[in-house]
Amino acid sequence: MKNFHFVFSMVLCVFLMGPSTLLKAQINQKNLKKHIRYLADDKMKGRETGHDGSFKAADYIEKYFKKYNLQPKGNQETYRQSFQAKVAKVKLKDSIRQSTNIIGFLDNQATYTIVIGAHYDHLGTAEIGGSKDPDGVGKIHNGADDNASGVAGLLELARHYSENQVIEPFNILFIGFGAEELGLIGSKYYTENPTIPLSSIHWMLNMDMIGRYQAENGLAIIGYGTSSAFPAIFKELKSSITFHKSHDGNGGSDQTSFYKKNIPVLFFHTGGHEDYHKSTDDEPKIDYKSMEAILQLEIDVIDQSMKQSKMDFIWTN
Repeated sequence: MKNFHFVFSMVLCVFLMGPSTLLKAQINQKNLKKHIRYLADDKMKGRETGHDGSFKAADYIEKYFKKYNLQPKGNQETYRQSFQAKVAKVKLKDSIRQSTNIIGFLDNQATYTIVIGAHYDHLGTAEIGGSKDPDGVGKIHNGADDNASGVAGLLELARHYSENQVIEPFNILFIGFGAEELGLIGSKYYTENPTIPLSSIHWMLNMDMIGRYQAENGLAIIGYGTSSAFPAIFKELKSSITFHKSHDGNGGSDQTSFYKKNIPVLFFHTGGHEDYHKSTDDEPKIDYKSMEAILQLEIDVIDQSMKQSKMDFIWTN
């Protein structure tokens, strides 16, 4: 729960500075770079599910959830929701892997909750399949865009909402999903074993590959048609980047698991590129300025959605 000691001082700040100054996003490009450099370093060996790099990535997310004083919302009062995932694309002796979702809760004492998620696993050295490199097996696939970028965004949004000293009218549940590359397994497991009632979820925002913005293509926002509230929310929004809205919320990433439970979703994605699922998806190619703009847009969407009641979020897809 946020520290209610700050309420009076923040009301005073609103009066003195105005709400636009107070609510300005706290997105920090230096933090984004720090997170992606850590997650996409060769030492992480591509964050393959069930291997050390993936475990270290989970530890890293948990460390920051603790730092931002998020409540643990995994199993047994921990941040972790553990499960088993199966490698299905290729035959391996160790085809059954251990993985975990890392879950932190920002408790605003509200009835309903917004979920923000991103997967942290990647292809490792491609023995599990999925590489687009003709000779990719054995090479480290760092996955800087896919999906260290989304995790960096997840952590910065967690920092923003935990430190902005505003008590929002909705709770926020932050989830780092495991085993996405093996078939959305972490998010599927969560929606089948939720740690808060699915009926209490206002909507879900997913980030997967938000680090390689291309002006000619723009940002894809998938799931615009999943709630009757989204058209009104987006009507007044402006951004320094171009974005395109797509109605269907199904397919491609972890929002699908929530979509299949009739929960409104938005999936932010900067699109495919020549390094997708290759060993060349490395940190120096990340566009941090555009990432900051994307996260600012997400904050604007989240904040506008908090002005809508649960009844406004009618499932429409």
